[in-house]
Amino acid sequence: MDLAIMLKALGEPTRFSVFQHLLIRKHCVRSLSRKLGISESAVSQHMKVLKEAGLVYGERYGYHIHYLPKQEALDELSRAFAAMKEQSEVLCRDPLVCQCEFRREEGI
Repeated sequence: MDLAIMLKALGEPTRFSVFQHLLIRKHCVRSLSRKLGISESAVSQHMKVLKEAGLVYGERYGYHIHYLPKQEALDELSRAFAAMKEQSEVLCRDPLVCQCEFRREEGI
């Protein structure tokens, strides 16, 4: 799974809202449309982007498809943010210490 693609998909506010609703329970397009106050075709387009990003999948129930978040995607996002947090925690934040590569190359 490509982290950048997942983050880009979730970067759009409506898609993020759709994804948050799916974290609570399964939804079909009609249900999400009514919850969010947008057309079913708009929800379908958002679902297409979320599916292509590997964030959600659908289960067929009769004529309807109920969407859910992919656990693997959530695990990947969690790992990536945990790694960023860990890296940030060891970052030197001393305002008197310059870590710029340019300065090291020039011997400044």
